[in-house]
Amino acid sequence: MTVFILVPGMFTGTHVWRDTAASLAAAGARAYPVALTALDGPRGAAAAGTDLETHVEDVLAVIDAVVAEDGTPDGPGIVLVGHDYGIHPALGAADRRARLIDRVVYLDSGMPQDGVPALAAVPDQQLRAELAGRAAAAAGAGSATGELPPPARDEWRRWGSTEGLGDAALDRLTALAAPQPLGTLLQPLRLTGAVAEVPTTGVLCTGNGAGIEMVQMMVDMGDPALRALVDPRVTFFELPTGHWPMLSCPGDLADVLLRAAAGEGHRLEPAATDEPPAHLRPFLLEVPERPRERTGNVDLYLPEADGPPRPAVVLVHGGPVPADARPEPRDWPTLTGYARYAAGNGVVGAVVAHRLHDLADYERAAADVAGAVERVRADPRVDASRVALWFFSGGGPLTADWLAGPPPWLRCLAATYPVLAPLPNWGMSGTRFHPARAVADSEGLPVVLTRAGLETAEIAATVEQFLTAAKECGADVEVIDVPHGHHGFETVDPTDESREAVHRAMRSVLKHLLG
Repeated sequence: MTVFILVPGMFTGTHVWRDTAASLAAAGARAYPVALTALDGPRGAAAAGTDLETHVEDVLAVIDAVVAEDGTPDGPGIVLVGHDYGIHPALGAADRRARLIDRVVYLDSGMPQDGVPALAAVPDQQLRAELAGRAAAAAGAGSATGELPPPARDEWRRWGSTEGLGDAALDRLTALAAPQPLGTLLQPLRLTGAVAEVPTTGVLCTGNGAGIEMVQMMVDMGDPALRALVDPRVTFFELPTGHWPMLSCPGDLADVLLRAAAGEGHRLEPAATDEPPAHLRPFLLEVPERPRERTGNVDLYLPEADGPPRPAVVLVHGGPVPADARPEPRDWPTLTGYARYAAGNGVVGAVVAHRLHDLADYERAAADVAGAVERVRADPRVDASRVALWFFSGGGPLTADWLAGPPPWLRCLAATYPVLAPLPNWGMSGTRFHPARAVADSEGLPVVLTRAGLETAEIAATVEQFLTAAKECGADVEVIDVPHGHHGFETVDPTDESREAVHRAMRSVLKHLLG
């Protein structure tokens, strides 16, 4: 009989597991929700001095009790499930009882690392910065006590998508929420490495962020932090709901947990070694080579003939991309292909490098792009009054600065398979990097949007959000569809349909620049 030990997340207790535990029991499994100190029981009980180690001990106590009840030398087959913050004490405990744990399930959680506190996984970036400030102040005062008040009913979205939660479930979540002891967020997780030998399953709630396809894309990019995910002992499931599946779809969650315990689930493919990854395959158009001038974080591709200053198309790559990625994004075939294509049509193609290496980097990436644009405009070969900006993929949120009160020299803004609103678990909903909101201030700026018909569901939802907002405010948006195109279709899908989409997009951008 499989045993599930269920560890709740921020502000929550055993109550969140009620329906999921009942479904698991009905299927013949045993389920043990963990009561975490100060988060379960009377309000404020034992809050002083509660830290991550306290919660690790809470989980260990349940593991040991289950093993003692079983009475066999190796214990029962234990599946340890950590939701949200709960993955931190779950991993801490699994590391010390690795031989007793059959599988660890990461339920819509991050990937904690040794020495990193749970504070790093707080999704809301502004709140994370505030807590870091409080932590520094507490350390200066020689104290790590205190607690974080639970969210009000309308504040849960700062902690994750509430998609799928009905009013009654949200009311109950709010009523039973407890303050989170700050020590649980500030104390670093300590792992010996033993838990690395335990099979794992990730359950991705797509209403809250990335699904399996997007994770596979990130693996294909060669991010070393994700290499462990292609281990055959690692499986994945998706649930089309928000951050609290034990409340929004408890039966579906129970089914996924049972299947995970049986070793089922999707396995990621390792990045190909016998051929280039998708983003490094050849550009779908045969465009002539052009001389490149590299100055700082700007590469210029110039038209062949000398003459008066030319308009410029500034191309901005997506991300986040690891800082040590080689070749770096401005050398990728898609960006260089578009830049050479622009130069072949008599305008300056400029490719910008920026430091979007993490979701917290949009601020500095925006500054990199703004500085680069001014350097392009200052070049004597560029007509500073006629510039177009073209953004790709995860660079999409950077369009917000240019949509919100565009300068007169910006003749067009283009975006190709872009992210046009932060995903819920990015923790950026309160930042300025929200194009679906900024489009209301675009003041007639022409937008050329190329949409991949086979886009990941998470990114496609942000595009639809943007288009809905654009329609409501009467923004000037031209949509170019690639019905059978995937994200990155210029190197993934070299079809006539894709080629025509690239031609159409470039023609539209040039029309706005040259008209």
